[in-house]
Amino acid sequence: MTIARSVTVLLLLAASSVAAQSAPPATSWSFAVSGDSRNCGDVVMPAIAVGVRARGARFYWHLGDVRFIRDFDADYLQLHPRTTIAEYLADAWFDFQQNQIEPFGDLPFFLGIGNHEVLPPKTREEFLVTFADWLDAPMIRTQRLRDDPRDHRLRTYYHWYMEGIDFINLDNASVEQFDAAQLQWLRELLARDRQSRDVRAVVVGMHGALPGSFAHKHSMDDEVIEQTTGREVYTQLLGVRASKPVYVLASHSHFVMEGIFDTPYWRQHGGVLPGWIIGSAGAVRYALPADLPQGRLARTHVYGYLLATVQPRGANERDPIQFKFHEVDRVAVPPAVVGRFGESLIRQCYEKNVQD
Repeated sequence: MTIARSVTVLLLLAASSVAAQSAPPATSWSFAVSGDSRNCGDVVMPAIAVGVRARGARFYWHLGDVRFIRDFDADYLQLHPRTTIAEYLADAWFDFQQNQIEPFGDLPFFLGIGNHEVLPPKTREEFLVTFADWLDAPMIRTQRLRDDPRDHRLRTYYHWYMEGIDFINLDNASVEQFDAAQLQWLRELLARDRQSRDVRAVVVGMHGALPGSFAHKHSMDDEVIEQTTGREVYTQLLGVRASKPVYVLASHSHFVMEGIFDTPYWRQHGGVLPGWIIGSAGAVRYALPADLPQGRLARTHVYGYLLATVQPRGANERDPIQFKFHEVDRVAVPPAVVGRFGESLIRQCYEKNVQD
């Protein structure tokens, strides 16, 4: 072999080594999401944590409604049978931290805000203070300052990037909260995502489903202002969908459903976005809508979470994220939780926590 050829081979090998080191891992990875853990969340969420960690998820995302607030949660009352409503209101969110967040250990826990977080006497401001450690977690804070080095405000809406996916957590916990500031923030963010070669997909999560879904009786269809701003957000997401995948997640309705935007309304008004309802982390289970078409996942009277599998770059770039519902049955409740709350509450949560 000539010297020139040897040098060429060495350069090619070196370049190949550098490329291999800098290329993203050629393996899939996953994250988990669900919402609505009031009522029986202290029982169900530890079981979700066991499943999520066992399946190797990179993080868990909660879409809001962490405690009932309007009245005692069944699990809380079991441990504090003589509590007053004032004592419950003062302690409810710390109970959520202890019994629902801590079981996830060191797994990143992203937190959304639901309508029960702003039921009086609770406020959005109290939520920001109580959950500041999660709403200003390093990944969120770093991204916020990367977007704007002068932006030090803590918000209930935020985003973070991971492996080419932009995860966007929105706040629609109250009817006016898709306000001018949040809409402008989202508009600018989605404009950057459309232009960025690094962003391969966008995943948007919020509490109530955007208007026009099959969950329209318990969603952003309830008030005119919600319909207007919600449709604006949906239209913005359709603009991104023209060039890269977009997925929309919500809870608020206490059941599991896929294809929630494959409705006559959106087929006639711009197009269908992939969407899921996943309100199954402990709240009282609702009846399914009566107008559902056949052939889609739609379940109630179950608890569980969505596990989303993200394919490596180059694999199915038109639809790189697949979602699968994982049910958490009674047997999955950790023995320590059963011992703490007792068999009677476990039975109540799994057999009687329903609203038909």
